[in-house]
Amino acid sequence: MDFSAVELLRVDEGLCVQCMHVGPYDDEPATVDAMRSFAAEQGYAPDFSESRLHHEIYLSDQRKCAPEKLKTVVRHPVKSM
Repeated sequence: MDFSAVELLRVDEGLCVQCMHVGPYDDEPATVDAMRSFAAEQGYAPDFSESRLHHEIYLSDQRKCAPEKLKTVVRHPVKSM
């Protein structure tokens, strides 16, 4: 594999809410809804912008893992309400 286009970036996420989603990628909207509800209950609102984005960190290899066992960290920026 050619990894010449790979680069290491340091990203300051700032204040975020995150959750470990376990299961198929198609089921992530339910996790995102739960995150949004939790954040609101704690006094936070979404804080998306050009520099503050939705992030996913894939911990499982979808080529080797059953969909129901996939692990993905889902992260959203938030701010105090």
